[in-house]
Amino acid sequence: MHDIKYFRDNPDDTKARLARKKIDASEVDRILALDSRRRELIQETDTLKARRNQLSKDIPALMKSGKKDEAEAIKAESRDVGERMKALDEELRGVDAEQNDLLLRLPNFPHESAPTGGELENAEVRTWGEKRAFDFEPKPHWELGQSLGILDLDRGTKISGSGFFVLKGDGARLERKLINWMLDTHTTQNGYTEVHVPHLVTRQSLTGTGQLPKMEDDMYKMEGEDAFLIPTAEVPVTNLYAGEILEMEQLPIKHVAHTPCYRREAGSYGKENRGISRVHQFDKVEMVQFVAPETSYDVLERLTANATGLLEALGLPYRVLNLASGDMSFAAAKCYDIEVWAPGMGIWLEVSSCSNFEDFQARRAGIRFRREQKAKPEFVHTLNGSGLALPRLVIALLENGQQADGSVLLPPALHRVFGSDRIAAE
Repeated sequence: MHDIKYFRDNPDDTKARLARKKIDASEVDRILALDSRRRELIQETDTLKARRNQLSKDIPALMKSGKKDEAEAIKAESRDVGERMKALDEELRGVDAEQNDLLLRLPNFPHESAPTGGELENAEVRTWGEKRAFDFEPKPHWELGQSLGILDLDRGTKISGSGFFVLKGDGARLERKLINWMLDTHTTQNGYTEVHVPHLVTRQSLTGTGQLPKMEDDMYKMEGEDAFLIPTAEVPVTNLYAGEILEMEQLPIKHVAHTPCYRREAGSYGKENRGISRVHQFDKVEMVQFVAPETSYDVLERLTANATGLLEALGLPYRVLNLASGDMSFAAAKCYDIEVWAPGMGIWLEVSSCSNFEDFQARRAGIRFRREQKAKPEFVHTLNGSGLALPRLVIALLENGQQADGSVLLPPALHRVFGSDRIAAE
């Protein structure tokens, strides 16, 4: 959510910054026109209110002095003023509703360090690890999963439709162990507090984090209820503090949560549409932080390091991209995508997006803090990042660890966790 005062005081800068996220200047002009009309309505209403108050004082005096005709005329004027105020109030409600809806549909301003443009302008920040050289043709995960007996795409489709899958045996165990390993790493090494949150949220919660109203068609909505399945743990975890005023000593607040995520994922994505890389339901471990504004960009770097540290521990090659203004999410001011190499598919797969939303979500959700006891409340900055997303992490482990005999060698970091150094067909 944006501060309308900033729009009013800086119209050209507002248009230029939003243009980097592909927003036409006419949308800002419409909001400013509504803002101007809103202030006119409030001013006229205040003038009429003062006039009505004066008239209400005049009527008793006129009646007392026997000037009934004048009193009746003033009563008539007072009724006319009341009717006009009623009409103005109705128009003001309409203007407020339209302006608020338009503001809610405008994305966050991109940070100046984000490249301008679309996906082709995403900038590679760094890479880590070496792509493995195979002495055989590496297989994609859907072939590996089938031959190992750990992935069943057909039965996932049978029970739920396209875009769903079943993991079984060592495949299900690997995902479960990875989730616990990631949660344990974030809580014991990276300073996060684990939370277990609902998987159903209200419209207000999704509006607070920026998914609604613009992206409602991408949500799974509960029939007969104004409730939605979560697209990410970011939504319930961020809204834990909606409408609250935090104290400075509480910051930073660092939470981590594991949840399933539900997304419609409409459209075709080429190679990513095969197997389990783009599906309607998947599990994810999510990091969320609430911080003082002046610290948020340093925190973004540390948050990203929390995510990449997991990949380094697993020995998986990855790259970090600084997303261009037109390719980052609606609510993000700056976003790093972390992509892991999948040799069987021959592509990079995103396993984490680490974003700084500055005060954009906090304004929408009403999350503030006080620097000291009697200080004016300020909006916190919120950040989140996947740490990490499944099943793409499983894909990377299978495709990078595959052996010529069809087994999959797991990285040493998982040997004790998983209880074995490999997955092999029974």
